Amino acid sequence: MTNRRIVAGLFISADGVVGAPEQWTFQHMNDQASAAIGGLITDADTMLLGRRTYDEFAGYWATQSGPMAEAMNGIRKIVASTTLATAGWANSEVLDGDLVERLAELKQAPGRNINTSGSISIVQTLLEAGLIDDLHLMVFPVVLGEGTRLFPADGKRIDMTLHRSATFDTGVVHLHYRIGG
Repeated sequence: MTNRRIVAGLFISADGVVGAPEQWTFQHMNDQASAAIGGLITDADTMLLGRRTYDEFAGYWATQSGPMAEAMNGIRKIVASTTLATAGWANSEVLDGDLVERLAELKQAPGRNINTSGSISIVQTLLEAGLIDDLHLMVFPVVLGEGTRLFPADGKRIDMTLHRSATFDTGVVHLHYRIGG
């Protein structure tokens, strides 16, 4: 039996900014991007979210209908938060204990992929700890000049191998990297 994979999926600008994607991604979204995002969800049985991303997703998806909403509402959601005591969105639970330790344990448990989307500090922590197996970057054709970047200037080296790539009609490029060279 193979271990579960931790898969991070992020929207990123051409100059490496990942913060506030709701301000710069929508005009570039299309059916191709939606299908890529849907594929990530289909391959997972657990979603890891930070508090802010959880609040945003719960506020939107809990009231939606359709196949994507069913997937988002039905999947197990783990919220990494030091301030949230309970999680009210369907199939949600608050992570107990240390993030890195708990994810290392969950990775060894039976199941499908564990996805994380948004939640930049979680992705950065898990990359630093060597726990992320796959990194999906959807590179948007925009240069923002400032904002939260995925890879800090003082971060450690991370070797990756390009597993797949696709270019969408809107100019978005989906890069799927396997971590570890």
